[in-house]
Parts: sequence; structure tokens; C-alpha cells
Amino acid sequence: MKNTLKLISASAFVATLAPLCSCTSDSEQEFIGKNEITLQSDTLTPEALWAMGRIGSYAISPDGTKIAYQVTYFSVELNKSHTVIYCMNADGSDQKLLTSSAKSESDPVWLDNSRIAFLSDSEVWAMTSDGNNRKQLSQTEGKVEGFIFSPDGQNVILIKSIPFHDIIEERPADLPKSSGMVINDLMYRHWDHYVESILHPFLFSVGDSYAIGNEGKDILNGEPFECPMEPFGGIEQLAWSPDSKQIAYTCRKKTGLEYSISTDSDIYLYNIATGETTNLCKPADYIAPDYEPTKTLRNQLVNAETNLINNVGYDQNPQFSPDGKYVAWLSMERDGYESDRQRLCVYEVATGEKRYVTEQFDSSVDDFCWNTDSRTIYYIGVWHATENIYSTDLEGNVKQLTDEQADFGSLKLMPNGNILAERHDYFHPADLYLLTVGDSSTVTTTQLTNENDHILSQLAEGSSEARWCETTDGQQMHYWVIKPPHFDPAKKYPTLLFCEGGPQSPVSQFWSYRWNFYIMVSQGYVIIAPNRRGLPGFGQEWLEEISGDWTGQCIKDYLSAIDNACDSLPYVDRDRLAAVGASFGGFSVYTLAGCHEKRFKCFIAHDGAFNLEAMYTETEENWFSNWEYDDAYWNKDRTANADRTYSNSPHLNVDKWDTPILCIHGEKDYRINATQGMSAFNAARMRGIPAQLLLYPDENHWVLKPQNGILWQRTYFNWLKRWME
Repeated sequence: MKNTLKLISASAFVATLAPLCSCTSDSEQEFIGKNEITLQSDTLTPEALWAMGRIGSYAISPDGTKIAYQVTYFSVELNKSHTVIYCMNADGSDQKLLTSSAKSESDPVWLDNSRIAFLSDSEVWAMTSDGNNRKQLSQTEGKVEGFIFSPDGQNVILIKSIPFHDIIEERPADLPKSSGMVINDLMYRHWDHYVESILHPFLFSVGDSYAIGNEGKDILNGEPFECPMEPFGGIEQLAWSPDSKQIAYTCRKKTGLEYSISTDSDIYLYNIATGETTNLCKPADYIAPDYEPTKTLRNQLVNAETNLINNVGYDQNPQFSPDGKYVAWLSMERDGYESDRQRLCVYEVATGEKRYVTEQFDSSVDDFCWNTDSRTIYYIGVWHATENIYSTDLEGNVKQLTDEQADFGSLKLMPNGNILAERHDYFHPADLYLLTVGDSSTVTTTQLTNENDHILSQLAEGSSEARWCETTDGQQMHYWVIKPPHFDPAKKYPTLLFCEGGPQSPVSQFWSYRWNFYIMVSQGYVIIAPNRRGLPGFGQEWLEEISGDWTGQCIKDYLSAIDNACDSLPYVDRDRLAAVGASFGGFSVYTLAGCHEKRFKCFIAHDGAFNLEAMYTETEENWFSNWEYDDAYWNKDRTANADRTYSNSPHLNVDKWDTPILCIHGEKDYRINATQGMSAFNAARMRGIPAQLLLYPDENHWVLKPQNGILWQRTYFNWLKRWME
């Protein structure tokens, strides 16, 4: 059934929700506000999914009475997004829209109890908490990509791009229209773009009425390094000390080949009075050992036990304690391993002592915030397929605070010691929740926003339950069973085996606008989603068994899960099974296509690796292939793991393919190049196997544009319907 979807105009949005400041210079028809949608059935469709508002960053006023937050809306017709800012009381009441410009306005930050700073058209602006008295604070010709004010309001850090031509040479002045690039080292492109500029933090003084001065100081002046770090780092990678005298920032001070094979980033402390910079992770005389760039760093000298005390892995996202005595950050132990367990490291400023305070938690910390006492840290971590909230003290005593079949995210501390967090699950997109912490560490959860209730209230909800099964090597494995709305246990349902990416990303209660389980079960499918070997939340040993064994036990785990579901769940139709997945999940689908023994009726692989030898040199982040494969494919002394990896690459087993397959890929995906998806599709067709290729010239590893997203969903479900019904 189709939906009736109406995009509310700016004026209608004003009348419906809140008084707004007037739009005079911006075109009204370009304003994208909350989507009014009337469903013709209680089934979630692609159009309804893209009509939902997406809550982003949020901030708490200094007195704790108000919360500003951003929401992004999408117009399918215009094929674009628009971000606006709301404000509400701390109990969720009196929600008001503050911004109505046709330009996106985002990243709200409280300057005091009545004024909010935000980004508009890549400049910092301010407004009062009712959306009035708007004033531009920065004058950078639209170059601001992030900002953070000092606690005393005297300075601000602005993130700006600067030209970078150490790797891609600057084009000759007399050839301004030349498109060619002369490239001299690795890391010449990242994620979805060529690297001809890098981000640097600039320090600016703040004058009367928070006006930002015109002369800024580059904290990394003359250094060819980025801060925040590519590809996903943001303003969370920098922090002000409570006395406004120092800045902690994240940086990987490497370039080219060295950058491409190392994950070693550090936390630096910058003194704004002296300009002195101190590395908090390593001693001043530290010299990184030599390395062999075509082999895993796992067994090289940089990861010897004597070097691990120097924080040689990913270190990022520093936060000062409220009393300024400590800096905490997220820390991975080993160099070259992007999915190592992420621990909380606490650095004592006075002594330089480092301690790790989440060792009792055998999984990764995903986000954290200090408590007001400067002795307790709240954090989010995954365990047994849910992201819940925990606390730890400086002695490392961990307590679990929430136990919900849901995922929490993005913690912030309220001035009264309570917690503001985002929460979502398979059937509810992100909303903001207040967590009241009791004396005995009990937590009461209160929902503050209901951003998409106007859509969700029209839908029939499905359900999910956790199950465990035995694997082929005698281990117990968790998997989710997600069931359709109006589920009838007496019926037989076509069933999807979901193959997770990463390869070390959890199958928790995530909400996705592409791999959305709610929309899948709404079309009448049951989903089996295993937490197979290599996924976090089941201990470090389980997590690490994937590396060097991409085609072994984890593939057997997939088959164990779907076989167990077929044998123990009478509503799973073993004659109508499909395997689907993206990234490593796409690789898993290509692998299963050569060994599934006719279990599946069809396959769908998005952005998956197909030829691992080609993948080794195609991907931009060489540390990934080194750690996962052990060796370059040309090394004559390569390990047994490397031999097994390359000899079982999916492209070598196409002769065993016998099942229809849909391949999807973005041509701006530089992590797993589009040639991988094209090759898989071409191979299937040359083998005479029914196949389809959905190729996006303008998308990366994800699908971000509304019309592309809807085309993705339609193609996905058309393929399943064609082969499973």
C-alpha cells in the first residue's frame, strides 16, 4: 500500500507547532520541516521511514532547566535534508521549534542560561532560547565545521579546513581546469573523498556579546596532521579544561604510508598561555619502532608488552573531570587494530598517572560522561546484544545501571547529577530520555521527546526475542528473532538471515534507516540476526576469533543460527530463506553463496568484499587488511591464516554459485571499492545465474540521499518478493 505523504510548508509548520521568527530572505518552498503523513495501512513503508525526523546533537543549559536539540528532516521530492533546532524544558514539556531558515541550522550549545550558539551556513550564530535576537558571531567566509567555547566564555575553538598538498600535489597555476592528480604517497583518499585539505582547530578570542575575533591561532600550525580525525571525528575529539586554560585534543600525528598502516592516535594537552603541547599518552622521548608495512602489526615490536604502556592504539575523545584533576578518554591497547576493546583511560594531571577503569567490563566503552563528583564516570557499552548504561569509579568498580532490551547512546550529564541520553530499539527510532540516578544506583527512565509518534502511532509493532543455539565447535551463540506485526505462530514465514558488518559491530537493538528491521518484518519476513563469532558483547576472546578467519567459524555460525531457527521455530519456512548483509555482511553473503548447500532462495550483498587480494591494495586504510588477513598476498612467507584467507576468497568459489543474487554498491565507497560489487555481479551473470546490480555513482559505503534510499528499499524488497514468494 502507498502512503499519503505531505510536506508541511514553513508557514503551516509555524502554525502547527510554535511561533517562529519570520523567514524573509530564504525561499519558503525550500524549507523542509516535520513531515505530516497519513498511512493507508499499519505497515511501515520506505516513504514513511524517510518521513521520520532524526534527532541529532543536544545540549543542556547551565542551570539544567532547558534542553536544546536538533532534528533533521528529509524531503524525498527535493532529495535533500534540512536540520532545525528545538528547545524544551528539562522535563520534556513546552517543546518549541527555534529555527525556520531554509538553511540547515545545527549543533546547539548554551552560552549561558538564555542564549544558544549554533551553526548556520558554516558560521557560528547565537539566539535567545525563544529563537529570537539572532546574531552572527563568526566571520570566516563560511569555513566553520565545528566549534566549542571555553567555560569562561573568553575563547572559542573553531574547526576549519586548510589546504593540504603533501600527498596530492597542488595543481599548476597555469592549468586551473586540470582534473588530474599527481599523488606521491598513500592516504590520498579517505572514505569518500580525495584528501586535498585537512581539519585544524583554531583558537579565537571572544569579545562583547560573544562576538568571535577575526584573528585565530592554528593550534596545529605548520603540522600536516588532522584534528578532528578522518573519517568520522567531530568536536568530541577536543575538550576545554574547567579553568579554560588548557585544551585536550585528539590527533594521529602521521601521514602517508605510516598513517595507512597505523591506528596510533594520542591525546595532547595544549596550554593556551604558552602554546606548549604535551602528549598525555607517551613520554617526550618516545620513538615508534620500525615496522614491516605488509604484515600485521599484531606480532611486531610496536605491540610488544613494553610498548603497550605508551598507548599505541586508538586514543580519542578526551573529557576533563569537573574539578580539572583528571582527563578521561577512550583508549584501544594495540596499534593497527581498529576494533580492539575500547577502554576508559583516566589520566591524573598532577602526577601523569594513567589508570584503566573499565577492566571489569569485557567489552567496549562507546560513550561516557563524568559525574559531578569527579570520582564516577557513566558509560555506555554493549553486552549480550544491548547497549546499556554502566558506571565506574576511579578504582575500576563497575556497576550496571540500566538493563533494557534497547540501545542507549550519547550520554550527557545534567547539573543535578542525572543523565540525558538517546535511546532506540528495533521498533523505535531515537528519542531523548532522562535517567534519574538514585542513591543505590537505581535508575528511573523518563522519555522526553516523541519525535515520530505521529507516524509510529499508525503502525502495528513487531516484536523481538533473544535465543541461544549451539555452534559447530560447541559454543553458545546469541541470536535475535524479529517477528512481523500481527504475528501468527501457526503460519509459515519467509525468513531472512541477517549478516552483520564490521566485521566487529554488534547486532544490538540498533535503529537503521537502511538495514531497518522494522520495515523488513512489516513486509512479512521473520529475521534471524546472529551475534556470530567476532561481534562485541560476548567477551574479548569471542570478538577476536574473526581476525584471520573470515571464511571459517563465523560462516559456520551463520549456518548454525539459521539451521537452529528452522529446526526449533515452526513458523520459519525453511523453503523460503534468504541471506542479506552489508560490508563484512556483504562479504559473508558472497561467501555463503559458495557453500550454503541450497539453503537459500536468494542473496543480497551491499558493499561487500568479493576479491580479497584486490581488496588488500584497494582499501585506503591498510591497517585493516593487515590485521584481518595477517599478510600481503604477495608475501612468500605469509602465515597459515593469510593462506586460508586468500585461498577461500569468495571470487575463487564462483564455480559453486547456483542462487540468484542482488549486488549493491556505491562508486564513492573507497573503503570497499565498487569494483568488488561489479565483479561479483559480472561473475554471476557470466555463470548464467540470475543477478541484478544496483549501482550508485554518488553514494559511499552508505546510502544518504532520500530518493536513493527509497530506491534501495524498493529494489531490496522487489528482489526478495521475486525469489521467495
